[in-house]
Amino acid sequence: MRVALFGGTFDPPHRGHLAVARAAARNFGLDRILFAPTARQPLKSEGAIASFSDRLAMVELLCAAGNGSSDEFRFQASDIDGPRDDGRPNFTVDTLRRLRLAFSAQHAGTKLDPLFTIVGADSFLDLRRWRAVDEVLSTSQWIVVSRPGFSLDDLDPLRLTPQQLEHVHLLEGVHEPVSSTEVRERLATGQDCSNLLTPEVLGYIRRHELYGFHGAE
Repeated sequence: MRVALFGGTFDPPHRGHLAVARAAARNFGLDRILFAPTARQPLKSEGAIASFSDRLAMVELLCAAGNGSSDEFRFQASDIDGPRDDGRPNFTVDTLRRLRLAFSAQHAGTKLDPLFTIVGADSFLDLRRWRAVDEVLSTSQWIVVSRPGFSLDDLDPLRLTPQQLEHVHLLEGVHEPVSSTEVRERLATGQDCSNLLTPEVLGYIRRHELYGFHGAE
């Protein structure tokens, strides 16, 4: 089974996230994609607006809508990057270690397929600020969602070895048309977001009055 971790703040999760996941599944033959909201981002001083439990609930709704009746692949919400007991940030290397251990336990005695991780190009370009970079690169195949005109040459500042570059794959031709920040701004000002959010996620935001949204049913 080919599994990918798709982490992020998901504050809120929107249709752009689904578009990225579908493209990654089709282009890399993925069987399952784990949408994992991050409780606390190490490189972001500001925290998420919505609570972790709200973001996880919205991701569950997004995954259910994204799966539909398709059996090509499966989207699944995951709490693997939930709040830590010690209150520390969530580091990618720790998440990958936990995920690898979990799958090793579930599939004991069998050879595991490579683990994939989906990440945006902008985030990946911050790689040298991550913890345990060499381990992070060696324990996962990285699907980097590229911007228009982005190429592997743009990764030169990261000083990756040829062996590390073999673990990096560009996902081209798809990008999020809007950021979660823009979605929050539109919600707060009462603008229509039905083309950006699934009805289920928009309904959750409405019911829980998240992001200052008080739209009518």
